[in-house]
Amino acid sequence: MSVKEFLIGKPFPTSMEVHERLDKVRGLAVFASDPISSNAYATEAIMSVLVVLGSQALALTWPIAIAVASLVLMVIFSYIQTILHYPDGGGAYTVTKDNLGKLPSLVASAALLTDYLLTVSVSTAAGVRAVTSAFPETFPYRVWLALLAILIITWINLRGVRESGTIFAIPTYAFVAGVFVVIVIGMVRYTGLFGATPIPINVEEHPATESVVGFAYLWLILRAFAGGCTALTGIEAISNGVQAFKRPEAKNAAKTMVVMGIMAMTLFLGISFISTHIGLIPEETESILSQMTRRVTGGGPIYFWVQFFTAMILFLAANTAYQDFPRLSSFLAKDNFMPRWMTNRGDRLVYSSGILVLALLASVVVIIFQADEIAMLPLYAIGVMLCFSLSQAGMFVLMGKIQHLKPGEKMTTRVTEIHYESGSRWKRLVNAAGALITFVVFIILLVTKFREGAWIVAVIIPLLIAMFLLIDRHYKIVSEQLSTKTLNPDQLAEVADVVIVPIADVHRGVLRALIYAKRFSKDVRAVCITTSPEMKERLLRRWNKFPNITGDIKLVIIDYDYRDILQPLVKYIEEVNNVEFHDKITTIVVPEFVPANWLERMLHNQTANRLRSHLRMYRDIVIIDVPYQIDSVIERLGHLDVRGVLRNGSRKAEHVEGPAGEAIQAAETPEEKASPPAEDEASSPPA
Repeated sequence: MSVKEFLIGKPFPTSMEVHERLDKVRGLAVFASDPISSNAYATEAIMSVLVVLGSQALALTWPIAIAVASLVLMVIFSYIQTILHYPDGGGAYTVTKDNLGKLPSLVASAALLTDYLLTVSVSTAAGVRAVTSAFPETFPYRVWLALLAILIITWINLRGVRESGTIFAIPTYAFVAGVFVVIVIGMVRYTGLFGATPIPINVEEHPATESVVGFAYLWLILRAFAGGCTALTGIEAISNGVQAFKRPEAKNAAKTMVVMGIMAMTLFLGISFISTHIGLIPEETESILSQMTRRVTGGGPIYFWVQFFTAMILFLAANTAYQDFPRLSSFLAKDNFMPRWMTNRGDRLVYSSGILVLALLASVVVIIFQADEIAMLPLYAIGVMLCFSLSQAGMFVLMGKIQHLKPGEKMTTRVTEIHYESGSRWKRLVNAAGALITFVVFIILLVTKFREGAWIVAVIIPLLIAMFLLIDRHYKIVSEQLSTKTLNPDQLAEVADVVIVPIADVHRGVLRALIYAKRFSKDVRAVCITTSPEMKERLLRRWNKFPNITGDIKLVIIDYDYRDILQPLVKYIEEVNNVEFHDKITTIVVPEFVPANWLERMLHNQTANRLRSHLRMYRDIVIIDVPYQIDSVIERLGHLDVRGVLRNGSRKAEHVEGPAGEAIQAAETPEEKASPPAEDEASSPPA
């Protein structure tokens, strides 16, 4: 079993793709971990803004939470419509591409990819904060803990969607159950049902740090509302991954979206109500959820249950991004806006390339921000609000098309087929309201957080769009130049009747390459750059020992008084290619011996790789590698009499077949067999 198979598991055949899809229970755990985990900090985000007006202003948390929940329901409704109308997935990208055009779809995609990257970074950092809050002695290791969390989540996702869903289901549902129990106990104690002991109400007054009136007061309320909208992050995830669900995909995805919305908003409203009515005040050292749980339960097993699974769900919130970043990247790659290898699935039928790219980028962000989620939060949720606004605007346009259809009438758009449906008018109004509100939230977040770091997102999104367009342009150029539609066969370059073999010495690998080169042309030239008279003399002596092979090959020796021998070698090849055989394809046969593993390869020069890098920029040069495999030291030690090898100075080696091989054996003396080939950075020998 290979290491890869041990870590990732046995490869799945493509035919198993349907069997690896998710049911609704696993699907909720995989795609809803981000919006569910938002309950750990969404209420606190509202209160942290209001507290500047004093503890009395915290009473506004509850009505603001109701407004946020209403917006969440509007967005969920819009995405349910998206799922049903675009069952192949793609979410906001597909909706905006179909209804608003290419550029808005790229804006939505850039915003989402940025948000997914920050989701992983912020979630893991928030999970680490929960750990370091419980165990302060681990604080100095917060970056390493975050990187370890990213590594573990990456590993689990590489093992497959179904397996990751099974693993993540336990902590997701355990968190929901724990917080729900706390909310129930809190409501019972707050209302005094069943004679329960009332919850102690905090009577401590927190003085106002700012005095605002008029528009400034309204702006502060809007900021608090925008902060609470972090509860919306991750809602779009299911719409991107519709095809990850079992059949019927769209219906199962839509039902999962409904359950997710009910579950997440129940927790959010419950936490907001209790926290507001028992007088909790945000603290730097303890989260609102922790304060509420401790006040309601008095500590004990339930408190530690909630704290433990809060940390777990914050870590696992990153899993939503692990599902959608690779999927969205694959949609973009299919349309030539991302590298095409992003569409490839790995051994376990997941988009492994996208998963690894996300893990790498998120690790970089965690290191830059030192796993401080507070420093990263100003960057968070901005992109997703822009995406929500564009997506709902796209659905607004789509519903406008449906609105003009008559019963039984159908219409085909660029992406999907639409038909008449009742209620399209009021559905359109809901999408319009949702698009407007989320755009206002986007503007508020961008303006209020701009100096705190939101400018980074404002810069990254246009850069990503520029990258998408450049990649698309590249693929168009490739397609244009490879196209055979207007091809005239006379335009194809003729192959020159010459083969150049760069050599640094005469050894088995070189002789094998020379024999191979003679199959292509009668004009074979072995080119060697010599840097000393001794090297030249040794080369000629060894060259003349194999007349059966080298007799009809032209040996070109170029004396050179400097160390970088690639320069004169490339210059000679250019002269042959551009002058002697102008507008013809020149063939370069590169001999190299290849050690058995990467550790042994580090012991040798990288001349062949450097030569290939130089020559690949030429359109009419063809490079052919002739590798000569070298046994591993470990393999030799395990199978040979080492003392005998050292005493006799000889070893068993691979033979070149035929008369040429006999010539090699006859010409080599024991001393020459024992001496290693020269590695003087000449044209091609070692790997």
